[in-house]
Parts: sequence; C-alpha cells; structure tokens
Amino acid sequence: MQPLIDHIRREHRRIHGVEPEIIAYAPGRVEVLGNHTDYNEGFVLSAAIDTGLAFALSPLEGDECLLASADFGEAVRFQAVEPGRTDKQRWSNYSRGVLTFLRERYGFRPRAFAATQAGDIPVAAGLSSSAALEISSGLAFAEFFGVTPEKLELAKIGQRAEHEFAGVRCGLLDQISSLFGRNQALVLTDFRSLEVELVPLPGTVAFMIANTEVKHTLVDSEYNERRERCEQAALAFARILGPRIKALRDVTWEDMKRYRDRLDPAVWKRAAHPVGEDERVLAGAAALRAGRPEEFGRLMFESHESSRTLFENSCPELDTLVDAARTIPGVYGARLSGGGFGGSIVALIEKDRATAVSEALAAAFASVYGRRISPRVVVPSAGARIILSPRLRPRD
Repeated sequence: MQPLIDHIRREHRRIHGVEPEIIAYAPGRVEVLGNHTDYNEGFVLSAAIDTGLAFALSPLEGDECLLASADFGEAVRFQAVEPGRTDKQRWSNYSRGVLTFLRERYGFRPRAFAATQAGDIPVAAGLSSSAALEISSGLAFAEFFGVTPEKLELAKIGQRAEHEFAGVRCGLLDQISSLFGRNQALVLTDFRSLEVELVPLPGTVAFMIANTEVKHTLVDSEYNERRERCEQAALAFARILGPRIKALRDVTWEDMKRYRDRLDPAVWKRAAHPVGEDERVLAGAAALRAGRPEEFGRLMFESHESSRTLFENSCPELDTLVDAARTIPGVYGARLSGGGFGGSIVALIEKDRATAVSEALAAAFASVYGRRISPRVVVPSAGARIILSPRLRPRD
C-alpha cells in the first residue's frame, strides 16, 4: 500500500500544486465463494486484498471542484453544490455519486476541493476497483466535511452511487468487503441481516488471482438481466410456497428440484446458481473452520461449474484457467471471482507451491491464447481507512 500512497501524494502535488490534506485508502476485494448471492439476501465469503484505491483531497477556493484521475490522465470540474453525473468522464461518476448522497444524508455545507484518485488494482479484473473508489472517496469526503458515517451506512451510500450514477444494480458485497476486511481472514456476510463474521484462514494456504485481462463492463454486460431473472424466480416461489419466501435466500435446492416445472426454464436456470451458492458458502465456512482446505476447494470448483452452465457469466478464458487449475499440483480449487463475463479467477493453493502454480497457470493460458498472464498471490488484508488527516498523524 505504501507505494500507492507515495504515488498519490506526488500526483496530487503535480496536478494541484499543493500537498493533500486528507488521504483515504480502500482495498479491492476478492469474492472467494458466493457468486451473485448478495442481492438475493444470501451469504458470501470474500476478502479485502492488498491492492486498492487511494483518494487525496485538499481545500480549494471558489465553488468549483476539480477531480483528477492519475490513472486515466484526465480531470473534470463540477460545482460543489451539485456534483451531477456525466457521460464523458464516467470514472468520476462513482465519487460524484458518493458526494451527492453523503450530502443528502448529512446536509453539510458544500465547499470546493481539489482531489486526486489513483489505484494499483487492475480495472475490470473482477476485483472491484469501483467499490474501492466509492469507499475511499466516501471516507475522504466524510473527513473533509466532518461527518462520521457508520461502515454499513457508507457501504449503502457507495452502492446507491453505483446504482444511480454508474447504472449498475450491484449488491453490497464489494463495499462491505472493502470496509470490513481483516488480515488473514475471510469476511462471511449474511446479506439479509448484514451481519459480518470473520473466518480465519489456515496458515498453510493462500489465494492466487489470475487476471485474464478480458475486460468486462458490468453496465454494458448482462449483469442486470441476471438480477432480474433472480427477482422473477423469488416472486414465483413466493406464489408457490407462500409469504415466507422473501428472496432466493429462502429457497432450498430441494425446492429448486421439486418445483422446476413450475418456473420458466430460463428463470429456473438463473435462480439455481445463487441457491446452490448459498449452500456452498455455509459448507465452505464450516470446512475452513475445521481445517479442511480440500473440501473448500471442491466447493470452489463446483461454484465455477454452476457459473459456467447455469448463470452463464463465465467466458472461455476463465474456463481455460479453471480447467488448468484442476490438473496443477498444489491447487485445492478455483473459480471465477466477481460479476463474471471476464476478469479474474481466484484459486485456493498451497502457499509453498505458489511459484509453481503461477507458472503452470500462465503456461496453460499462453498455450491457448498466445499471450502470457501474471498470476499472483493476494493477501487477505485490513479494510478501508483514513491514512492522512489534520486530526491524525500520518500512518501507513
């Protein structure tokens, strides 16, 4: 993280000519098990990771804000009183939405600022750079305007920004993972109660991310269609089984089998994935607590097969990597991570075999697609935080 903080300090000085007054950092996340279950009020196992987004901010005279992206080499101006959204510098809509809804919630007096955002997390790799931006900007704005949202409140503000300013009907998984992450632990979230529990990882295992570099853009993908199908299925089961069915969380796999002929085939197919995922998440958490990584890995492979055949949010590049992972010594399991349609796989591996696993995955991918990728170990890490503020000593 420290190289990113040093980088954003330099970029802020270069772009705005002043030192940042506030710096906030939010990690990306890796979804380990529980694909598309969050908005179905189900369960997810995830982790904050050791790459993310930083957001630097300093006061500015006047009533016009200046927001710069060090990664895109662009800047945008907007009124402090009304940030609005734009169809041009779309990267700015995430933080503009967060600012809009923070002010709506707390009613603080708008004032101008100069801000810079920068990250070391790959964009569109399935590691949730967008949520990291929402949370890091939200923490910086809250510090700047003197408000103190609770973690879940800030997560919901980030989610609303993504819904209304970016056009993606995401769940809360990404924001919660970024805020609640802990070192060497997974975050188990119940997306009905929004209760969070930490599941420690055995010291002998690690997670590896392999980015296919296939760019997915959830706004333009079929993400929203998948969510609509799940909502249709929940309504259908409520008609069949009564008011106890509030979401797919309340549907069991036995229900899916018993009433398959009562649902539209396309709706059943989409709903079967998150219903099965909920059961895999709970079984996976129990396996980790019992020190059984082999069982957890088997569930990861099952999860990917469900994504591939039922939810159809995989792609050939992701399938190639997961198929290769099944044959590599030292790999317990692997699956796509995130919304799908591109991005990365995550693999649970023996920590001591990380180098050999990385080389084998890269070679398998290159043999099919003629280009090299660089799989890397990701470390479950601490969640989002303020790094620099007038109220605090600078800290790593």
